[in-house]
Amino acid sequence: MSDPVGLAVVGAGPIGRRHLDAIDAEPSCQAVAVVDPAPNGAATASEWNLPHYDDLNRMLAKVAPDGVINATPNTFHVPLSLECLRQGVPVLVEKPIADNLDDALELADASESLGIPVLVGHHRRHNPLVQQAREIVASGTLGQLTAISATWLARKPDDYFDVAWRRSQGGGPVLINLIHDIDSLRFIAGEVAAVQAMTSNARRGHEVEDTAALLLRFRAGAIATITLSDAVVSPWSWELTSGERTSYSFPQTGQDCYLFAGTEGSLAMPTMRLWRYDRAGNWQSPLPVQQLASTPADPIQLQVRHFADVIRGRAKPLITAHDASRTLEVALAVSQAAATGAEVTLSI
Repeated sequence: MSDPVGLAVVGAGPIGRRHLDAIDAEPSCQAVAVVDPAPNGAATASEWNLPHYDDLNRMLAKVAPDGVINATPNTFHVPLSLECLRQGVPVLVEKPIADNLDDALELADASESLGIPVLVGHHRRHNPLVQQAREIVASGTLGQLTAISATWLARKPDDYFDVAWRRSQGGGPVLINLIHDIDSLRFIAGEVAAVQAMTSNARRGHEVEDTAALLLRFRAGAIATITLSDAVVSPWSWELTSGERTSYSFPQTGQDCYLFAGTEGSLAMPTMRLWRYDRAGNWQSPLPVQQLASTPADPIQLQVRHFADVIRGRAKPLITAHDASRTLEVALAVSQAAATGAEVTLSI
C-alpha cells in the first residue's frame, strides 16, 4: 500500500473539522497541518496534534503538503486556491467554488493551464445513493425523465447568523445549502438550460434570502421544481432524510426530498423506492413499488479518498473547477431571475 498523502486543512470551522474527521478515518490520507488565523485554529490543531499556521504561504513553505483542503469562507476560496496552484499543490476547495462566475472560471482556467488538479467539494456526488440514482436515470429505467421535485426545508438556529457573512449577499441558503442540491440534480439529470425563481427574506429580515422557489429547465427536457427555506420546521432536507450528516444526534426522518418522475417509472430519494407498472398500465392501474438496496457510506471520507487518488494521478476529479462553475452559474441565476422576474438562460 502507498504511503498516505499529506493533506493540510485551511479553515478550522465546522467544515474544516469534518474534513479532519474524514482524513483521520481514511487510511490513504494523513493530516499534516491546520491553517487558520482565528483563535479556534490553534485549538483545532492542538486537538488533532497538528502544527498550526496562521498563514497559507508560511505553511506551504514549512510543510510542503501533497494537497490542500480549502475549507475557508466563500470569499477566500479562489485566492487561496490560486496560491496553492501557483506553488504546484493540488486543491480540494469547498463549495461554492467562488461567489461569482468570473473568479470561478479564473480558477478553472488556472488549473488547466498549470496542469494542477482542483477537486470541488460537492461531496454528495460521492454518496452511493446519488451515484445509484444517476445510474438508474442513465439506464432508462424511468423512461424519459420528465419532472423532478426537490426540497430543502429546515430551521437554522438564530445564533447561526451571529456570523456576519451569513446575513449578507452570498451567505444565504441558496449558495450555502441549495447549491448542493443543484449539483446533485445536475449530476443525476444532466445540464440545466434555464432558471426561473422567486426569493424572500420576509421571515428573518436579513439582507440575504431565507426562502426561495425555483423552476429549472434541463437541456434533455425535464423540468424541476425546488422549494427552499432555512426558516421553517420540516423533515424534508437532504441532511434529515439521508442521515448523511453524522453530527446530528437523532435518526433520519424516513422522508424523501427528491422525486424523479419519468415516462416509465419514478424514483423517490433517499428512501430509494422505485415505482413502476408490472406491465403496460395507466393512472387507473395498480402501481407496485420496489425497495432498492443501498449501501450507506460517508461521502466526505469517500471524497478525501478520491482526492488522494487525484493527487497520485490515479483518477481525474469527479467534479472539476469548470464543472463546478456550471453549478455555480445555476445558483447565481436564482438571484438574477428573482430580481428581474424573467427566465435566465445559462451560458456555460
